[in-house]
Amino acid sequence: MKRSENIGKRILVIGCPGSGKSTFARQLHEQSGIPLFHLDNLWWKPDRTHITREEFDQKLDILLEQDAWILDGDYSRTMERRMSACDSVVFLDYPEEICLEGIRARIGQPRPDLPWTEPGIDPELVEDVRNYRENKRPAVYALKEAYPDRFWLILESRAAADEWLKTDRAVRTVAQRFKWD
Repeated sequence: MKRSENIGKRILVIGCPGSGKSTFARQLHEQSGIPLFHLDNLWWKPDRTHITREEFDQKLDILLEQDAWILDGDYSRTMERRMSACDSVVFLDYPEEICLEGIRARIGQPRPDLPWTEPGIDPELVEDVRNYRENKRPAVYALKEAYPDRFWLILESRAAADEWLKTDRAVRTVAQRFKWD
């Protein structure tokens, strides 16, 4: 699998809950040195309440103004705003069962992308996964059509994501450019 030599320094990592966005984004961050921000940490408080939409939008705007970032999270309401600011989009377009396995696997595991540890399966999250392909995926592909000048990497399996991270030298190219700036 060949990577683009111009992935850029402003990268969105999006996909269904449980697809592994945070893991992929963390690995990309570790290889490239580009600052990583998890939108769940922006939105959620440790007590499972969240900030207001206005506060979230203000914090997001500050992040989007930065020269370089990896943003991990789907957050449909702000997708177009993030899309207009990014260079590249990594879309983890995995089957429902893979994503359901992903949310099951993280139960009881501390995660840097969420300010709490999931004690069990959240039925709302399961419903989001079950409805993603029908309800949210078409909007992602519509944005792909609306932003054809962005570098789009659509990965359809964990193996493809792992292979892309292992075999492509674009991440190192990005890291060098980022450190030279």
